[in-house]
Amino acid sequence: MHNSSKLKERKIPIKMMNTEKFIIYACPVGELNEQINFYFQKSQERCGENPAHHYMPHCSLTGFFNANPNTIPDYLNSLDQTYHQSQNLSLDIKIVQMMFKPKWHGLELKASGLQHLIANFAEIMHHQPIEENIRLKDWLHISFAYKFQSQHHETLKKLAEKMINPESLTQWELRFYQKHSNGCWTCLQSWPL
Repeated sequence: MHNSSKLKERKIPIKMMNTEKFIIYACPVGELNEQINFYFQKSQERCGENPAHHYMPHCSLTGFFNANPNTIPDYLNSLDQTYHQSQNLSLDIKIVQMMFKPKWHGLELKASGLQHLIANFAEIMHHQPIEENIRLKDWLHISFAYKFQSQHHETLKKLAEKMINPESLTQWELRFYQKHSNGCWTCLQSWPL
């Protein structure tokens, strides 16, 4: 006798089907980027992995948002348009300080013009048929290490102080990334800051 039982179907909102994860970062280019990447390598060797090792050196300007890959040209065009309309704004990123909290190490940043640009972009996208609103980030920073074991605090701090010079020559890029389900990243477009 054949017993057929109904499987419960998980309801996924139609607008969230076939979406991928995207995010907008400001990324250092040059010496600072190289120093942080080298620090990532050495800190992992000495203290093991922490969540910062899953990312490139970056400052999050938005949270992750889901979008259908077919709509990404609309996002890129809107961000490009907003970027070019913001040329009268200072898009400079200033490093405020290197910080070492008990569970977070990194650089605190200030970039009010860049935050204004991203807020304008989010407002434009809010009026489009998008899957998810774009969340803006208030606290601008680059993480060196976080959620690490407390016994590694001092080792990681000394390593960062030795290897990373916040006054290093640095250029910045605005980047629109896709994060794939396998943890890989694709930069879909970038703009110099």
